[in-house]
Amino acid sequence: MAKVDSKGRIVLPKEIREDLGITAGTEVSIREEDGKAVVEPEDNPKQIIEHMEQLIDEMSSEQGETKPLNKGADPIAQQHRGAIRRGTEENNEE
Repeated sequence: MAKVDSKGRIVLPKEIREDLGITAGTEVSIREEDGKAVVEPEDNPKQIIEHMEQLIDEMSSEQGETKPLNKGADPIAQQHRGAIRRGTEENNEE
């Protein structure tokens, strides 16, 4: 069981940090939900893209080849991809 110190700090158990991908410097959001404290790592655009690519690779191997996103693709999908890439670029500049 974790304890709160005099400054309000809590050390998350190693297993939980590893399961959530929380490392030193990871920003987390903390909120109250139904009388409980909920800690979640903030979304990292680079990790989101890596996860999406992993899912695509897994689905491709199960269902065959995928087509690259090009100018003829769904405009909403293009907007979403562009927003994620811009977020990654901004995050890398920091």
